[in-house]
Amino acid sequence: MKQFTIGIDLGGTNIKAAIFNSDFKAVIEKSIPTEAAMGPKHVLDKIAKIIMDMIDTTKLSISDIKCMGMGIPGLLDPSEGVSIFSPNFPNWKDIHVINHMKTFFDFPIFIDNDVRVNLYGEWRYGSGIGYQNVVLITLGTGLGSGIINDGKVIYGKTSSAGEIGHMNMYREGRPCKCGSSGCLGRYVSAVGMVNTLIEKLNNGQRSIIQDWVGADLSTISAKMISEAYDLGDDVAIEVMHETGRILGFGLSNVINLLNPEVIIVGGGMSAAGDRLLNTVRETIANHALKLSSQACKIQQAQLGEKAGMIGAATYANERLN
Repeated sequence: MKQFTIGIDLGGTNIKAAIFNSDFKAVIEKSIPTEAAMGPKHVLDKIAKIIMDMIDTTKLSISDIKCMGMGIPGLLDPSEGVSIFSPNFPNWKDIHVINHMKTFFDFPIFIDNDVRVNLYGEWRYGSGIGYQNVVLITLGTGLGSGIINDGKVIYGKTSSAGEIGHMNMYREGRPCKCGSSGCLGRYVSAVGMVNTLIEKLNNGQRSIIQDWVGADLSTISAKMISEAYDLGDDVAIEVMHETGRILGFGLSNVINLLNPEVIIVGGGMSAAGDRLLNTVRETIANHALKLSSQACKIQQAQLGEKAGMIGAATYANERLN
């Protein structure tokens, strides 16, 4: 009886893969460098190899695999199995991922956006368990998001619903790769928060972080801001609170529009925890509609780096059924 599901989380830096049993417990996990600069075929061949290696290591066979799910960054067509565009992958345009993988495997394969598969994971096995109206945001290089409304994941006409990170917050703000400017993700992502700090340092404010990085401000990270915050650094505290307020205003709009029960905050920057989220919650309490905001919790994601793998496998199982 086929009872194992594979979950693939394709990132710009690493490919993370796992095989799950029928209880969604990982029987094996692996991570290898993506090597995106080598091109789409190279990346997809690496995914096939890591799958075959995992199957060999666990003494399973292809016939034991029920299905596979893949989380892929960027724009895609899940129904056709095509990755249309992925910003961090060179020459990645209209790549028929499923057709390529079918040259190696005959089990059902499904693809979806990387943030949406994170959403599936947190909904079924993390912070979203038991909720039917959920918004997940991931704070990393940018701001990604996914939406569940009345128990259904929202896709939209072109499978691109939920681009909260491109909500305009400033009429003439920081330029965004989407072609607009002032987008929420340019301020509240890890990159955005670092840029806010650098702007303040360039304007003459002084932070302990300058002692850590010297003249090379390009080495500043969001983690450093959290560390400086804990040491009572005034500029780091100001940056964290300013970032939290902007995110709070953005999520106030989301709450007013979607009326979720919970907003889950994931991604690398979620490690800031309440340093960031307390200001987010305070801003929402003061600016979102009272009835909606009082019914919505703001909490951290639970699954961490495993969310993509678990979510991809969960998504594949749900598509299969």
